[in-house]
Amino acid sequence: MRFRAGTLVALALLVVFWASAFPAIKLGLEGLGPAHLTLARFLVASATFVPFLLAFRARKWPAWRDAPAFLGLGVVGIATYHLALNFGEVHVSAGASSLIIATAPALTALIAWRLTGDRLPALGWWGTAIAFAGVALIVLGDGAVGIIHPAAGLILVSATATAFFAVLQRPFLARYRPLEVTAYVTWGGTLPLLVFLPGLPQALADAGSGPLLATLHLGVVPSAIAYTLFAVALQRAPAPIVTSFLYLIPVVALLLSWWWLGEVPSLLTLIGGAVAVAGLVLVQRSRQAARGRAAEGRA
Repeated sequence: MRFRAGTLVALALLVVFWASAFPAIKLGLEGLGPAHLTLARFLVASATFVPFLLAFRARKWPAWRDAPAFLGLGVVGIATYHLALNFGEVHVSAGASSLIIATAPALTALIAWRLTGDRLPALGWWGTAIAFAGVALIVLGDGAVGIIHPAAGLILVSATATAFFAVLQRPFLARYRPLEVTAYVTWGGTLPLLVFLPGLPQALADAGSGPLLATLHLGVVPSAIAYTLFAVALQRAPAPIVTSFLYLIPVVALLLSWWWLGEVPSLLTLIGGAVAVAGLVLVQRSRQAARGRAAEGRA
């Protein structure tokens, strides 16, 4: 399909902004602990969503009956995802972290199959296996002298959390716009993070300008602006087409990590990244082929 120029610009910015989160987390961790960085990021994001919702004229504020679900989604998709990611990035490089997170689409397919009966074609299972093999290579390539660091498991927890989040939020996207769901889930996910509020003011005062700017960037750009661009793209193009662009995020994250942090990826990490992305593309292709056969059957 052909895109309007504005849609292509939105997708390009989306990829760069989300990819920038991985090196920015590394920079933020130089002055803040993982827990305080997560809380500070989402305090900024929660505040930023208020003018965004007003500017986009939110049509539907959360119903009381949906409030517990938004809180639960926030615990999974915001609190769990970002705490595990930030603690993991203490020991795992930003580029490798982005590649491990890129397994989320394959994990989403597995979880959707178990929870909703959304079957994955045979090609999709092969793609899933290839993607996980790529992750193993990434983790090996990022370890010290070939030793797998246990913190890589936390990054896999993040990928699993975002996969559950993608599946469980689908019913709400039928009643709310994507921007609205994202804002309400962000607010719900920020609430449990307030347990880390003690000591945050002093931590911010001692952090230094670099980590503070990285935290501000994380809250505004990858959290609020990028999710808004995602909503705009979803309004203008089919979701499978939009999400296919997200496979570019690990590539951009590796380049940004090299540029900002001087993290030169090992050859094994690059090979693992290529293998993982190839597996993810196979998963995406299998689902598109299945939809095409289903449409032909209905015709």
